[in-house]
Amino acid sequence: MTSAVRHVTIDCSDAYAVARFWSEVLGLPLQEEDKPGDEEALIKGAGLLFVTVPEAKTIKNRVHLDLEPQDRTRDEEVERLLALGATLVADRRRPDGTGWALLADPEGNEFCVERSRAERGAPATG
Repeated sequence: MTSAVRHVTIDCSDAYAVARFWSEVLGLPLQEEDKPGDEEALIKGAGLLFVTVPEAKTIKNRVHLDLEPQDRTRDEEVERLLALGATLVADRRRPDGTGWALLADPEGNEFCVERSRAERGAPATG
């Protein structure tokens, strides 16, 4: 017998607000019954469960998400996410087009934005 991952749970101070941010990032809906003020919120189809906890985030994440843009470039996706409320933590993009951007959601949970599949298949330019 083995186990399956049911959810990846992310602790936060406002589960609904952070789940709404990630819903916009991923283009996936929240469960219909999730409402502002709920202690939990789930993004349908992503397996991401956000849970309200009393303590604030104080250290670097031990687990984080790596995003791959599906219909735009890495840099276009970084700009879109910044407009949604993310912050740029560290810019690891290189002049040859490789690398990634480390961002944080509105509560400081870090995540990376990597190159799209199309960008990885394209020859590097300098």
